[in-house]
Amino acid sequence: MRNSVLLLCLWSVYCCFAAGGPAPLGPEGPLQDELHESKDVQAAAKPSVRFNLRTSEDPELEGCYLSLGDNQPLEDCGFNMTAKTFFIIHGWTVSGIFGEWLYNLVSALQTREKEANVVVVDWLPLAHQLYTDAVNNIRVVGHNIAGMLDWLQEKDGFSLANVHLIGYSLGAHVAGYTGNFVKGTVGRITGLDPAGPMFEGVDIHSRLSPDDADFVDVLHTYTRSFGLSIGIQMPVGHIDIYPNGGDFQPGCGLNDVLGSFAYGTIAEKLRCEHERAVHLFVDSLMNQDQPSFAFQCTDSNRFKKGICLSCRKNRCNSIGYNTKKTRSKRNSKMYLKTRAGMPFRVYHYQMKIHVFSYENTTEIEPAFYVTLYGTSADSEMLQLEMVEQIGLNATNTFLVYTEEDLGDLLKIRLTWQGVSQSWYSLWKEIRSYLSQTPKPKQEVHVRRIRVKSGETQRKYTFCAEDPENTRISAGQELWFHKCLDNWRIKNETRQTVELP
Repeated sequence: MRNSVLLLCLWSVYCCFAAGGPAPLGPEGPLQDELHESKDVQAAAKPSVRFNLRTSEDPELEGCYLSLGDNQPLEDCGFNMTAKTFFIIHGWTVSGIFGEWLYNLVSALQTREKEANVVVVDWLPLAHQLYTDAVNNIRVVGHNIAGMLDWLQEKDGFSLANVHLIGYSLGAHVAGYTGNFVKGTVGRITGLDPAGPMFEGVDIHSRLSPDDADFVDVLHTYTRSFGLSIGIQMPVGHIDIYPNGGDFQPGCGLNDVLGSFAYGTIAEKLRCEHERAVHLFVDSLMNQDQPSFAFQCTDSNRFKKGICLSCRKNRCNSIGYNTKKTRSKRNSKMYLKTRAGMPFRVYHYQMKIHVFSYENTTEIEPAFYVTLYGTSADSEMLQLEMVEQIGLNATNTFLVYTEEDLGDLLKIRLTWQGVSQSWYSLWKEIRSYLSQTPKPKQEVHVRRIRVKSGETQRKYTFCAEDPENTRISAGQELWFHKCLDNWRIKNETRQTVELP
């Protein structure tokens, strides 16, 4: 596998950093290796996979350990056969202990689903090894969990339809094996940034796939680093959601991995990006009144251009625990923007701006900003990201988002602040200066702006405040107010005739 050594080194650094945290939910089992045969016999007898039924949000309290064929722990701990049952499956570790994310997830599930059974699958002895060895162990872990589920199915009232497997990183693929091995169909599997190394592009029977449960949803939050993936890039569920494109997450420090090495923050960055999937899921449990919405799109660039904000035919969905099951036979890739912390919800807007030029200009790279004014709040100046060059005498589409609910939009201010800060525009500036060629004044006309809210699906049309003055150049601004479609069409027809 190309560059696999470098990637596994990065992964190891991440896991070493993530090792800090509370003590494990029970004693750590031994490594299954000949080098450890001389260890205490009692420790060696402990199972490699254990099922810890959490009876309290307090991580210091051990809870109950379920044992295949033993009904007593089920009775002692009050296992509810008819309620929802969550199995939380951790991933690879070089520390041998659980991270804080697991306790946060347990607490959030217990708060949201008070009658549910929350079971932590402890496979630390098989995960606390070289990454390649841990990968080779996940089939065994999947068999163990499937065996526990098959036994529970013999009990009155228990149903696989009520089972939700939540796997983080390598644990997501463990969940996939479980769904493949169990007798029947698991209700739901959620993959939280499933591991990428040794799984990218492999057969569906060797990784998490839509066949493993009645509904499989996946959050991808770290799918690129040096062109490599800590999390898997390819879609592996019925719905695959890529927050912020699935790569660089806001609030996770430097976007440049080389820079992270230089500043000694690489481990923190890896953990932040990779664990963001867990935090987004926890957020969906704890902040049900502020759901984050994702939108179906073919790729990240099209989403950045603001093209994909439709909710027709199941093209939008809540993320995390609130994701609604869809019956589409095809995989659905979905995208959204988020804030840097909880609650992660933002408000997406599609901006359609028709840009005219009457100076025969062929190239233009304006740095456009918009300020949105609403009934509830006003936005900051929001830059229109230039995914591609501005199309002249054409409608250009952009995506902007706000962290605050603006309410009903009332007006828009469009500002042109110099040129976009790209290498190409910088080179043109230098070339113009060296040749002492006067740079022609760039000016365009903007008559209207159409806006669509992703969250409400409402559409607005804004017309220039002064129909006789639609010109804008660097350092200038234009104001737009809501207008009626019939008035807009009539007014623009008149202007088009009068303008040369």
